[in-house]
Amino acid sequence: MPFHVRDPWRKQYFDAVPCPPDIHIPIDDIDCWEWYPEYHYIYDKLHVARSQGVPSGLAEDMPGAFPVFAKPRINLKGMGVGSRVICDAETFRTHMTPGMIWMERFTGPHVSTDCAVVKGEVRWIRHAEGIPSSEGTFRYWTIHGMEDLALGQYLADWIASELPRYTGMINIETIGGRIIEAQIRFADQWCDLYGRDWFKAVVALYGEGRWPLVEDTVRRGYSVPLFARHGCVPPHPPEEVQEAIRAMPNVSSLQITYHPQQPGEAHPMPPGGFRLGIVNGWDLPDLFSARRALAAAFPCVEMLEL
Repeated sequence: MPFHVRDPWRKQYFDAVPCPPDIHIPIDDIDCWEWYPEYHYIYDKLHVARSQGVPSGLAEDMPGAFPVFAKPRINLKGMGVGSRVICDAETFRTHMTPGMIWMERFTGPHVSTDCAVVKGEVRWIRHAEGIPSSEGTFRYWTIHGMEDLALGQYLADWIASELPRYTGMINIETIGGRIIEAQIRFADQWCDLYGRDWFKAVVALYGEGRWPLVEDTVRRGYSVPLFARHGCVPPHPPEEVQEAIRAMPNVSSLQITYHPQQPGEAHPMPPGGFRLGIVNGWDLPDLFSARRALAAAFPCVEMLEL
């Protein structure tokens, strides 16, 4: 299997993808950091901000105006760990520690964009827009094509400038059309919605340096997470329950996204909730039904918004 997977719930996407054994495709930022030291600067959120001319700084740099958004300068665990809005100078002095950065707080759509890149040129792009809930959690994501041409061009220009020799996948998160972070990989939460031919194209990208996929149409999909309140790490639902949810109408996949043998604090999670699972598929009402069925499999756990 060419896709290096650390979380077992992702393996369902990659096990059946044929690939020569000498091709290695990273899924996790820890592997990206180890394999691509020449691109460490892409994970530096201060660099990302300043590359766009965005007001930003370190803990010793008092912002000229509030609110600002504070977060770790480098975060290889994801999930918004350690991030928060800071509204005044007193909170800034209390919260900001070495290793953190602040940047202008953006407003507008939160979009995660996957790009296939050949020598700095974007050859394929797919946007996913998140509907925020609270404190870093999302109600659901809508995965679509190239409806936002302006955003696609902005990202293509940034990639050409920042990664002129890079070939591979890159994921970029934006709010209101401005980049907040980037990773040298694709988003593994909803990659099953891209289709089997897409996985074959990724193998060709890393193995041959080319992007062979041609798409006539793009099917809209959705990724719907289930969040519970922090404080409890329950057992996984029985396998027969999981299989029944996977068989529900318009469901593409089900992921149970935590390790039941580990304590809650060992899981990188947003402040607003503990993510129990994700349902991906093609029809939003059907996926909401599947999420409710998944929530019912945790009868003693307090859920967030359903």
